[in-house]
Amino acid sequence: MANASEFGGSSASFHNYASTACALKLASLGLILGISLLGNAALSLLLLKDSSLHKAPYYFLLDLCLADVLRSAVCFPFVMASIGGGSSWPYGALSCKLVAFMSVLFCFHVAFLLFCVSVTRYMAIAHHRFYYKRMNLCTCAAVICMVWTLSVAMAFPPVFDVGTYKFIREEEQCIFEHRYVKANDTMGFMLMLAVIVFMTHVVYIKMFCFVYDHRKMKPAQLVPAISQNWTFHGPGATGQAAANWIAGFGRGPTPPTLVGIRQAAHLSNRRLLVLDEFKMEKRIGKMYYMITLTFLIMWAPYLSACFLRIFVRGASVAQLYLTAAVWMSFAQAGANPIISFLFNKELRLRLRACFPCCLGTQTPMEPYCVI
Repeated sequence: MANASEFGGSSASFHNYASTACALKLASLGLILGISLLGNAALSLLLLKDSSLHKAPYYFLLDLCLADVLRSAVCFPFVMASIGGGSSWPYGALSCKLVAFMSVLFCFHVAFLLFCVSVTRYMAIAHHRFYYKRMNLCTCAAVICMVWTLSVAMAFPPVFDVGTYKFIREEEQCIFEHRYVKANDTMGFMLMLAVIVFMTHVVYIKMFCFVYDHRKMKPAQLVPAISQNWTFHGPGATGQAAANWIAGFGRGPTPPTLVGIRQAAHLSNRRLLVLDEFKMEKRIGKMYYMITLTFLIMWAPYLSACFLRIFVRGASVAQLYLTAAVWMSFAQAGANPIISFLFNKELRLRLRACFPCCLGTQTPMEPYCVI
C-alpha cells in the first residue's frame, strides 16, 4: 500500500511538472511568435513606406524581415500544436517533411543572405566607387533570388530522402534526424551551414581590419582655392578654378573652361565617399554584424548539440539543454528588428518621422546621400 501511494504521488508530481513545462513552452513560443510577427511587420512597413530607405542595404533587410515573418507564421504554429498534442506530431509524414523543409529553408536563407550582405558591406567601405555603380535595385534582386535558389537547393534533397526529415520528439519539431556519422546523411548540410557562418565572420573581420588600417586617413574634403575674380596663375590654374567652381566654392562668373557645361550633370558623376557617408556605412555594417553575431549566438547551442550527436556515438544531450537550444533558435526570428533599431540611428529617426503620434516629436533626419 505504501509503495502504491508513493507511486501515485510521484506520478501526480510528474504530471504536474509536465503540465507546467508544456505551459511554459507554449507561453514562451507564443511570446516569440508575437514579437517576431509584430517587429518584422513593423520594420518591413517602415522600409516599404519610407522612400529614403529604398537602397541596397535595406533591400536585404526587408528580405530578411519577410523570411522571418514567414518562418514564424508557417513553422511555429505546428510546434505549438505538437506541444499541445503531448509532444507528438498530429499530422501525416508528408506534412512533417514540408514543415521541416520550410524550417531548414529559412535557416539556410538567413545564413546565405548574411554572407552576401557581409560582402556588400566590405565593398561599400573598401571599394565604394564600384559598390555605388553596381549595387542598384536589379543587382539586389538578383542577389536575393540567388540566395533563395541556394537555400532551396540545400533544403530540398531531404524531401526525397536524401537526408532525413522526421519529427524529433525531444525537440518537438520536424527537422533533420541527427544520428552518428556512419548512419547519418545530414552531416554535409550541417557542415555547409557552419562554413557559411564562419566565412561571413571572416569577411567582417577583413572589413574591420581595413577600417582600422585606414583610421588615420583624412576624409575626402573639397578645399577651395583663394580667389575673388577667378584669376589664377601657374600650371593647372584653370583646372583648379573649374574644380572649385563645380564644388560650389568661390565667387564670380563661370570659368571659361566650363561655359556651356551643366553643373548638375557633373555633380551626378562624382563618387567620393565623404566623412558623413563613411560613418553611415560603418553604422550599417555594425548593424548587420550584430545581426550576424546574434544569429551565431542563437544557433550555436543547437548546432553544438547536433554535431555532438553526429560525431560521438551514443551521445546523449540533456533534455533541458536541448529544449533551451531549440527555443533559442526560435527566438532568432524575432531578434533582427530589435537589433536593427538599436544599432541603426537612421531607422530610429525614420520610425519617429513616420509615426510621430506614437513616438513623440519628429526628429530631423541625418542626410544620407552618395555623391
